[in-house]
Amino acid sequence: MKIKICGLNPARDVQLCIDLKVNYLGFVFYKKSPRNINESDIKVLSTYDKKKSNFVAVTVDPSDEFIKKNLIGVFDFIQLHGSETKKRVTEIKNMGLKVIKALKIRDSQDINRFREFDNADIILFDTPSMEKTMEFPKNLITKVPIGTKYALAGSISEDNVENISKLGVNFFDLSSSLENQLGYKDHHKIKSFIKKVNEIKN
Repeated sequence: MKIKICGLNPARDVQLCIDLKVNYLGFVFYKKSPRNINESDIKVLSTYDKKKSNFVAVTVDPSDEFIKKNLIGVFDFIQLHGSETKKRVTEIKNMGLKVIKALKIRDSQDINRFREFDNADIILFDTPSMEKTMEFPKNLITKVPIGTKYALAGSISEDNVENISKLGVNFFDLSSSLENQLGYKDHHKIKSFIKKVNEIKN
């Protein structure tokens, strides 16, 4: 079972997540987001010993210049939320980053789009809301392909992760459900969620 926590604060949240062995730590580069980070935050990120955790840059249609200037050497993955094509995924991978391609899911036809991006390292099945809290439709969860390449986002929490895992999902992406106010992660919620996941694993 893999966990990704998105919208982290580089100074406040990272060491906790590394210590808890969170697989993927997501940092948002999207100016409209309350979780947006900037170039000075990247310097902070470069100081951590990530151990087995991966740093993920969450972006929307990033330019080559942005990627080369800010991401190479600090981030392991880039998460693409824009209109990127399969060709664009290959171009970005050739720069030295692994790629998570996010797909906005409204119906089962949207799920089938994952086949277009067989060159992506991970496919993230997400709600169409872009950072606003929205639950992934329960009737579609069973249609999502199963495996460590496929992640699910959308109002996943300590309260429902066990039930969702019983449907076959084993890669969870969380953000707002781990906050006590918009853009601020609650460390008690993070610890509690990871504890619950470890109980499910065991």
